[in-house]
Amino acid sequence: MKDHESTNPEDDLDEVASGATEDADDPVDADDLEDEDDDDTSDDEDASAEEDPSEEKEPGEEEPEEEIEEVLFADQPVPTRADLRAALDWAFEGEDAPEEYLQKCTEHAHMLLEANTRMNLTKIVEPREVAAKHYLDSWRATRLMPLLGKTVLDLGSGAGFPGIPLALAEPNTRVIVIDSTQKKVDFLQTVIDALELKNCEAVWDRAEEYLARNRCDVVILRAISSVRENVRLLRKVRHSFIDLVMLKGPSWSREVRAGEREAERLGFRLDTVWEHELPDEMGGRAVLVYRAPGGAGL
Repeated sequence: MKDHESTNPEDDLDEVASGATEDADDPVDADDLEDEDDDDTSDDEDASAEEDPSEEKEPGEEEPEEEIEEVLFADQPVPTRADLRAALDWAFEGEDAPEEYLQKCTEHAHMLLEANTRMNLTKIVEPREVAAKHYLDSWRATRLMPLLGKTVLDLGSGAGFPGIPLALAEPNTRVIVIDSTQKKVDFLQTVIDALELKNCEAVWDRAEEYLARNRCDVVILRAISSVRENVRLLRKVRHSFIDLVMLKGPSWSREVRAGEREAERLGFRLDTVWEHELPDEMGGRAVLVYRAPGGAGL
């Protein structure tokens, strides 16, 4: 794993297109997705900073009638727990992850892929890809960041990444998994109850509204829009947390460059970058740590 302090990428690049979002399951860079249509399953409801709030219901209000969404993997066979555990053992070879952790990740994965036949939670369904791209990626982030005793807000958690693996790995860290879609929060609560995660809480809210009322130590985002759009989303609540952590794909340096001016304008400073590679040539990943205005840093 590579560790970069106060990284300043050298590459010149054009600005990332405003409003571009990442695939919810495989963190890549927003500028690589400009040509994708809007009908994806990304967990980016909270990243829509400029949406008309009148079109969204507030927590406690009745659900508005929604268009029926096509479930992409309704007919997809659900892998067995044995197959999922074997995939996790493969992905985590050499990682020294506890047995209990892998077993609970197996249970979460099985619940996720079963629920994925009823609603769109993930585009990644092959066991080894699930193990590496969801769980190993999340696990390594917990190994790189000192989170003991901190409160972490997983913004736009969706299927529970990285929040659920983070809560499993760090029992002395308080984890809040937040999403603006009720059915996703209901799923997360089911997972929390099944895994008996005492340090994890599921919240139905917009992250920026939650942070207007509450403080936390770390806000973490995985597969939520671009660096520029993320700092813009949190601009009004940037004094409510200390560090902003983004899990990104191999082109992270271009995205950092594209969002540099906006981040500096809002008082976010790139403090640390950690890089790592997923197995079987599944791609590079990076953990970006931005120090929020007035934050002490991780």
